[in-house]
Amino acid sequence: MSAPATDAPTSLWRNPRFRRFWAGQSISEFGDRITELALPLIAVTALGASANQVAWLTALIWTPNLLGILLGAWVDRRVHKRRLMVLADLVRGAVLLSLPVAYLLDAVSLGQLYAVALLTGAAAVLFSTAYPPFFVQLVPRSSYVEANSKLSTSRSVSYVVGPAVGGGLVQALTAPVAVVVDALSYLASAFLIGRIPLAEHRADTDETAVPSLLRRAREGLAFVGRHPVLRAGLGCAATVNFFTFVAGSGLMVLFASRVLGLSAGVIGLAMGIGSTGALLGAVIAPRVSRRIGVGRSIVVGAVLFPAPIAIAACAGGPLWVCAGALAAAKFLSGVGVMLFDVNLNSLQTSVIPDGMRSRVAGAYSTLNYGIRPAGAIVGGLLATVFDLRTALLVGAVGGALSLLWLLSSPIPRIHSLAADDVASARGDGEPSRTG
Repeated sequence: MSAPATDAPTSLWRNPRFRRFWAGQSISEFGDRITELALPLIAVTALGASANQVAWLTALIWTPNLLGILLGAWVDRRVHKRRLMVLADLVRGAVLLSLPVAYLLDAVSLGQLYAVALLTGAAAVLFSTAYPPFFVQLVPRSSYVEANSKLSTSRSVSYVVGPAVGGGLVQALTAPVAVVVDALSYLASAFLIGRIPLAEHRADTDETAVPSLLRRAREGLAFVGRHPVLRAGLGCAATVNFFTFVAGSGLMVLFASRVLGLSAGVIGLAMGIGSTGALLGAVIAPRVSRRIGVGRSIVVGAVLFPAPIAIAACAGGPLWVCAGALAAAKFLSGVGVMLFDVNLNSLQTSVIPDGMRSRVAGAYSTLNYGIRPAGAIVGGLLATVFDLRTALLVGAVGGALSLLWLLSSPIPRIHSLAADDVASARGDGEPSRTG
């Protein structure tokens, strides 16, 4: 059962249950930034891995998302979603702790790194499919945008501060030992989530008529395909993710180094300054949605997220101009992705029935995240056949065209998350089901 809406919602900072969850998520986000740096460094420095082997390490982290549609169908039948989230955090913490142990025993191997990537990726999918039902019991409907804004703000801060802190820890402690910090962050998250008082309810379903796992998975996917808001949101998100991975961060760094002639230090500084855009976007997302509407905020974000890549792709001239273009592209994209994510996640949460939340999350995970490796492969092919600048421009233009999914949908007409507003935009005359 979703948390009830109120006419005059109080700040979520006054909600001790949300504060506890926010703290756990914030801690684990900062830990993640350390592991994102440490895992490839272990592969390269300790094991002498090739570029292809490092690419496989990244791919294995995302691979479990392809099974998200089945995992979501399984999770939907479980009563205690919070326990699954705690289990996912404990698994990730334990798996990561195996690395420093193996390092101390001089037994770290590439196979172990692959196993760590695969298992932590699988646990992340379990967490993300159990999360939506937990979220709607924790947060009132009227506070969805505020909650997503606060969670996204913490994530954005971790991207601004995390890499510098992670780099310092890796340099001071070595990469395998630095991973301990991320492992401990997951244990802290599990502890905080486990202490949140929350009454969880089983969906009202006849247990003798429960369909098979595959059928429930198909039902989740079919529900997304039939729902005009969810279908357009998934189509837009998958398209923009595909093309932004075509122009992925690896190609952007390679372009900045080889074509623009920027040093590693200048690239890092420009990217760090640009990362503040995501922080700003997360903070202003609720205010923008109140001013222009939730739907229009999603439309603006869908264009502002990928389009600025073209600024960097078209850069040239003095080094300071090139560095400025790189920082500007990163900054504007960061604002765009937060306007898009915060508002779209909130809108989708408001229209999904409680009994379908994990199934829909699984379907989204399979399609939206499963397409990312394909985008990266296409980007590499474009850069090889043509050049890096072409790959970046294709990513910028193709990503901006994701807007077409939204223009033919009810989303631009949705001003707020009120059930009547969403139903009116859909034109069905009835409030959308929320459980």
